[in-house]
Amino acid sequence: MAISGCVMQGKRLYERVAQAVAGDIVAGRYKLGERLPSERDLAALHDVSRPTIREAMIALEVDGLVEVVTGSGVYVRALRRKHGKPAPADVGPFELLEARARIEGESAALAASHITDEELAALEALVAEMEAENARDVVMSEDADRRFHMAIAAATRNSAMEQVIEGLWEARNQSLQNLRFLEKARAEGVKPRIEEHSAIVAALRSRDPRAARHAMRTHLRGVADMVFAATEAEAMERIRAEIAGERRRFQLGD
Repeated sequence: MAISGCVMQGKRLYERVAQAVAGDIVAGRYKLGERLPSERDLAALHDVSRPTIREAMIALEVDGLVEVVTGSGVYVRALRRKHGKPAPADVGPFELLEARARIEGESAALAASHITDEELAALEALVAEMEAENARDVVMSEDADRRFHMAIAAATRNSAMEQVIEGLWEARNQSLQNLRFLEKARAEGVKPRIEEHSAIVAALRSRDPRAARHAMRTHLRGVADMVFAATEAEAMERIRAEIAGERRRFQLGD
C-alpha cells in the first residue's frame, strides 16, 4: 500500500508508513500470525529509511496490531487495533534523537563559554553515578543521564535553551512509542555510555565550544546507532543466512 495521497499529507513519515501497513493488515494482505516483509524490503517499498520503518513498527506494536520479536521479525498479532483507532501520534525515537543531537550540540557549545568549575564537578559526579547505577539499576542510571544533560542546559545561562531541552526529555519520557523503544533497548542491555559522557565533560572543561558541540553530537548519534542495533528485529535471520552461506561454501569445497 503506497503512502502517498491527500489523506496522508501532514503526517510524520513513520506515521504514514504505520497507517499504510495497518491498512494492509486490516485489508487482509497480511494474515494473522504472518511475518511482515523484512525491514529492508519495507523501507524500499515505502521509500523511507530503515529507522523510519523501525519507528512505524513500534507504533503498530503500541496499537496491538503487530509484535516485534527481536532476532526474528515483525508478526501480525491482531487484525484490528486494540482501541479501534491509532494511539496518539508521538515524536518518533530517531527523529527525537536527531533533534537532540542538533539542539543539545549547540547547548554544549554555549555552556562551554559559561560553565563553572563547580558545575563541572557536579557533571563528573553524575557520570560517576551513572557508572555505579549501570551495574545496579539502569532506570536510575537513565535518570542521572537526564540530570547530566539538564545540568549542561542550565550552564548555558539561557532559559529558553533550557526549556527547549527539558521539552525534548519530556517528549522522550511521555511518548508511548519512545517508552516501548526504551523497553526493548533496556532488554538488550543498552545503558548510558560512560566514556561518551566523560568526553563531553572533558570538552566542557577545555572551554572549547567546537569540541563541546562535537562531543555532544558524537554521543547522541552514538546513542541512535546503539538503539538501532539493539532493536534489530532480524539480526538472527541475518546470522542464520550467513551461517547457511558458509555451510554451502564448505559443501562446495570453496
